[in-house]
Amino acid sequence: MKDCGAFKASREIFEWLAQFINLEQGYTPPSMRPERMQIIAAAAGHPESCAPAIHVAGSKGKGSITAMVTRILEESGLRVARYMSPHVTEYRERITLGDAFFDEPIYIAAGNKLKEITAILTDETSAEYKALCDVSDGGSAEPTFFELLTLFYFLCAAEAKVEALAVETGMGGRLDPTNVVPNSAAIITVIELEHTEFLGNTVQSVAREKAGIIKNDKPVILGTQNFDEALEVFKETAAEKNAPLFYYPDTVEIKNLNVTKNGTAFQLVCKDKNIFNKPLSINLGMIGEVQAQNAALAILAVKKTFPAITAETIEKALNGFKLIARFEQLQEEPAVVVDGAHTDFSVMLCVNTWKKLYGTKGILIFGCALGKNAQAMAESLLPNFSEVVITTPGTYKVSDPQSLYKIFTDKLAEYNSNTDNKNQLKTKITFLPETSKAISYALDNVKIKNAPLLGIGSFYLAAEIRKFK
Repeated sequence: MKDCGAFKASREIFEWLAQFINLEQGYTPPSMRPERMQIIAAAAGHPESCAPAIHVAGSKGKGSITAMVTRILEESGLRVARYMSPHVTEYRERITLGDAFFDEPIYIAAGNKLKEITAILTDETSAEYKALCDVSDGGSAEPTFFELLTLFYFLCAAEAKVEALAVETGMGGRLDPTNVVPNSAAIITVIELEHTEFLGNTVQSVAREKAGIIKNDKPVILGTQNFDEALEVFKETAAEKNAPLFYYPDTVEIKNLNVTKNGTAFQLVCKDKNIFNKPLSINLGMIGEVQAQNAALAILAVKKTFPAITAETIEKALNGFKLIARFEQLQEEPAVVVDGAHTDFSVMLCVNTWKKLYGTKGILIFGCALGKNAQAMAESLLPNFSEVVITTPGTYKVSDPQSLYKIFTDKLAEYNSNTDNKNQLKTKITFLPETSKAISYALDNVKIKNAPLLGIGSFYLAAEIRKFK
């Protein structure tokens, strides 16, 4: 492995990390074992315990909620280390102090500690660690990219002496490296059937993995669930661990919701007046009804972890709050919008918002990674755009745009052959696998047709589109 000596810049740390097995890029680690992360954290002196943590899992909305939690805590005067994935423009976005980067000396000091710890762990004398890496089966004794990235985050947080942690899981929960954190509260969003090769192929198995972040006697803030079997798993796990459960529909209510092209305004009413005895007036810069629920989950978790935080602080923190690549408008009239939605349910919600604000005559540019439910996404997308441009969602994750194009063309033919569908779809489907050419083509058509454009399916595709604007 390349040894670059002591790091002198954060860029060098991320380049070094890129040498390790990276699940995000389609490489399968020899095993996924929480015990291994425990050994890694212990070797570092348990930096994950440096401050109270709010831990976020689920199939969608994790990043938005983690960012909202961070913003509220910052507004209250706390120094907060935020951990999110994926990044949109550069790796430092994953590990930040609030919504800004750490100072370079923090990244560098933490990175050099990380490298020292990694060298110790992979040394031949570290038998306990190697035993958890399946070396006997030909596996590598090296930690994975996400294990090390997670430890890097905790080291940065400890180095900066932060007062709170806002931590987004990478995948699942029980097996995720972030689960080493002794959280003070857990947030779990809606559950979908995803990452089945790792989390299991039933809703119950996925829910059990997500429920793995629930800790003994610590509150759980649970988003509305679409599947009763998922809800039952969370209720059972919370009861087993004596963890107070706050289920969104039973705990809060959204009133006077107003979604516009400029944001989402609503009133948050707590059914338990011991949480807040008056409605909170929230005015987000983020667009979409789902963002109101995301904000509610963030608010509940913050209040349960830091009960002294006031309604006024929360309202001020979230006033105009935005996050890149979440129904982000890059241009007005005609609009160019990007969104990182990449599951069938999140795509459906995004398209519903799009249809209400922009109608069904716009242009779509779409690309997603392998393993996504492209069939369901095609079904949601095709009736709502005059043209769909299929492309590669950047080069970071493994994808198959040719198969994706076939899914969309087959779905269009199937729709038009169904006699129950009285109106035939005339959606044009264009295949341009080279991402830059697809984006240029789509943006040119925005000007020619004076039509709005939505880019969706991957945060990496959103990042590529942002480069053009």
